This record gives sequence, structure tokens and C-alpha cells, in this order.
Amino acid sequence: MKIVGLSGSIVGSKTRTAMERMMNILADKYTDVELILIDLADYDLPFSDGRNYTDYDGDTGYVTQTIMEADAVVIGTPVFQASIPATLKNIFDLLPEKAFLNKVVGFVVTAGSAKHYLVAEQQLKPIVAYMKAQIVQTYVFLEEQDFYLKEITNDDVIFRMERLAEDLVTLTKTYENIREAKEVEYGF
Repeated sequence: MKIVGLSGSIVGSKTRTAMERMMNILADKYTDVELILIDLADYDLPFSDGRNYTDYDGDTGYVTQTIMEADAVVIGTPVFQASIPATLKNIFDLLPEKAFLNKVVGFVVTAGSAKHYLVAEQQLKPIVAYMKAQIVQTYVFLEEQDFYLKEITNDDVIFRMERLAEDLVTLTKTYENIREAKEVEYGF
């Protein structure tokens, strides 16, 4: 199983901190899972121009190909102006319409205020559902008060991240078993 963590912003540290913690939780609990963390701040990606993702090379080719090869994706995003950042939206635009078909997707959302907790419900979930993802319904939402010196200090947040990791892996295995059973029915 291959899980990609996507830190969807090129500025700030909270989303990266949360995604590193999420990937560490996955690594500690599931040693047989291949994990890759993509922090968009580490890559130079142009805006989508409508090409097929396979026509890109360099950083864009690596990022899109890595996401497409994943069995599950954890998307980390900050909330800027009550919305997702353009860098994350650009990733969705670079990928094909059915990019998340047969993939499980979970979310880790960071925001300065509790007022933005619905961004995942009203923006992220509809986008990845349109892209055919199987969505982990509960997501982890972190506020400014959950961090201190680039560390997550809220034990409840860590518990929710552990639960997200468990749900992500369990759902990924479950959907894989369902697909395999369906293929056996066809007798190929």
C-alpha cells in the first residue's frame, strides 16, 4: 500500500508540521506501508494549462505521477480567506478528472479560527468526490491554539490524527478487498 501525504501550501509552517506528524503516526503504526510526503513548498509547479498530467516533466511530473500511483492520499491544507490555497487547487487542476478513482482520501486542515471548519466539508470534499475519491468522512481540524513552537500540543488532535490514520488504512484495505472480490466474479 502506498500513501501520499500532500502538504498543500507553499507558505507557513502549521500545515507542514501537521502533515509531518500525520506521516509519523502512519509510519509508526503501519510499518508495511510505503509513505511519501509531498510539501508543495519544496517544488516549482506551474499553473495548469490543460495538458495531460503525463505530459509534464520535472517537479510537476513527479508530483502528479506520485499522487496518481498512490492507493491513498492525505491532503493537508491551511485555510486562507475562508478557502483552500491556490497551490492546492492547482494540483487538482493538474490531475485528470478521475484522479482519485479507487483511492481513499483523508484531510488535515489547519486554520487560525474555528470559524473555518466547514472549508473541508464545502470545498475539499466536493472536489475530491467529483474526482471519484472514497473519502474518509471525519477529518482532522487544527487551530492556532493547537500549536506551540512548531509542535502540536493538543492531545485530542493527536488522538484524532491516529484515528484518521487507522480509518485511512482500514478503508484502503477494505476497498482493495472489494475490488479484488469483484474481479474474481468476472472470472478473468
